[in-house]
Amino acid sequence: MKVLIVGSGGREHAIAWKVAQSPKVDKIYCAPGNAGIEEFAECVPIKAMEFDKLVAFAKENEIDLTVIGMDDPLVGGVVDAFEAEGLRVFGPRKNAAILEGSKAFSKDLMKKYNIPTAAYENFDDAQAALEYLETAKFPIVLKADGLALGKGVLICNTLEEAKAGVKEIMEDKKFGSAGNTMVIEEFMTGREVSVLSYVDGKTIKPMTSAQDHKRAKDGDQGLNTGGMGTFSPSPFYTEEVDEFCKKYIYQATVDAMAAEGREFKGIIFFGLMLTADGPKVLEYNARFGDPEAQVVLPRMKTDIIDVFEACIDGTLDQVDLQFEDNAAVCVVLASDGYPVSYQKGFPIKGLESFKDKDGYYVFHAGTAKKDGQIVTNGGRVLGVVAKGEDLKKARANAYEAIKLVEFDNKYYRHDIGKAIDEA
Repeated sequence: MKVLIVGSGGREHAIAWKVAQSPKVDKIYCAPGNAGIEEFAECVPIKAMEFDKLVAFAKENEIDLTVIGMDDPLVGGVVDAFEAEGLRVFGPRKNAAILEGSKAFSKDLMKKYNIPTAAYENFDDAQAALEYLETAKFPIVLKADGLALGKGVLICNTLEEAKAGVKEIMEDKKFGSAGNTMVIEEFMTGREVSVLSYVDGKTIKPMTSAQDHKRAKDGDQGLNTGGMGTFSPSPFYTEEVDEFCKKYIYQATVDAMAAEGREFKGIIFFGLMLTADGPKVLEYNARFGDPEAQVVLPRMKTDIIDVFEACIDGTLDQVDLQFEDNAAVCVVLASDGYPVSYQKGFPIKGLESFKDKDGYYVFHAGTAKKDGQIVTNGGRVLGVVAKGEDLKKARANAYEAIKLVEFDNKYYRHDIGKAIDEA
């Protein structure tokens, strides 16, 4: 079969790598792709938001299955555009992708269906938000309602910080129209855990757990980024936590979306906080996480095409979803200065070192080809992944592996997975 993957980051590289392992797949295309994805797929110069061009390409090239990797096209309705032309596509429709597309919607959904989450209020008026903050407890969390590349969340320790945050999000529109509505939420404390899951509209099958590191600098300092590294599984995601989440969060979310007439097929990413009062939902995403996909997919044993098709056909209950009994750690190699300003175009050396290394992977996030060389082309450049028999071994392997790759202004966090030592 022929598969088209939509996206251009490390997540899409990991998806392409996994899809290439399926004996059912003869040909992979990726739009627009990147320099690393070219190893597995023919990259085509169509952007993720060019729905008409994507649909036309899929029809002309007789694509059997399209996989949407990114949030923007999902929230924008790319799945609806494909389905309208009778094309098979993996991902939620627009009316279901709102689960990620609007934080206000998802918070209201959780409140209505008693799904555990932080107390909150939604605001579409800056003045009303400022008045609310006068009586709020600190620290407090401000969230731009819409998509903001994982950066539209501000943790404010004082009233002054919160007022500045309201100005930034709602008045200065730092995150564009994503800040037209804003969620003000109680600050929760505890361990963060990410659980990705496959959903077919009624059945949900969670994948193995992971934990992301969002801040740019060691010790969780600096600005929020798209993710500086991750590890899987989380030692804090116990059987007890899993049982609670399956009962009160995972299936409850799928059922709530169905009850609202928003049948969800695709991936629900649950961002969880393990609080003293039990697990609570921090956020939902409607696709694979990035860089969570880079540590979860290398541990997945089941043919990913079988899972994608079962989600589309509503037969996920018949799939035996299995993961390896080991661990994986991803360290993101970024351009120094990310996420604010950084230079790009530097040649990358050492990528060929990963060719024959079993259990080691390098997924491209921001790379391009220039004069026959692979060069840096983004803030997050590469995700270096290593597996190990346990988390400590995987972490040691990952930090050894990043020495194989060099480029000017290479930057990375030194403490990815350090929480493992506290488990």
